[in-house]
Amino acid sequence: MVRRFEKKARKYRGGSRTHGWGGRVGQHRKSGSSGGRGGRSGLHKHKWSFVMKYAEDSSGYPFYGKHGFKQPETIVAARLGINVGELDSMLDELVSKGGLVQVVDGKYVVDLLKIGFNKLLGRGGKVSKPMVVKAVWVSRKAEEKIRAAGGALLSWCGGGSAWLILGVDSSMLWSQYCVMYLPCPGPGKP
Repeated sequence: MVRRFEKKARKYRGGSRTHGWGGRVGQHRKSGSSGGRGGRSGLHKHKWSFVMKYAEDSSGYPFYGKHGFKQPETIVAARLGINVGELDSMLDELVSKGGLVQVVDGKYVVDLLKIGFNKLLGRGGKVSKPMVVKAVWVSRKAEEKIRAAGGALLSWCGGGSAWLILGVDSSMLWSQYCVMYLPCPGPGKP
């Protein structure tokens, strides 16, 4: 189809000093021409009708104001993870070092806190040795792999007063693991 009107780009050609932006100062340069700096600028001024239309429950959230708080890093526990495959390959070495991992009735008893970790992750292949793992956090995939190998998990129970045994069947009758809840040192000291 034939274009029967002049393209807008024509205004940039030739001798126009301002290229259609008028005046001699600040042609389409700084933040004033876009309504302020950043995406949140003007939301409580000339863009307020947009905020009221699209905000949740017309409260202004999440466009305007502060919401919630950020916990200080000093009280947030760092999650130091290890994959089950890596742990499985380290077991014999940790037993030989003495004290870090023990073998009870053919099962490796691992306290991740003693070896410098607090979260058990599920990557790294199959678990070839049955183990009982004590960890603050356990991923779903890691839990499945430990159970499939005939092991169990001691995971931190939310209230901060007990370790909960996950995946324990009635055949596990060891004196130190036959109860469902085990006492722990207290909140913040698993």
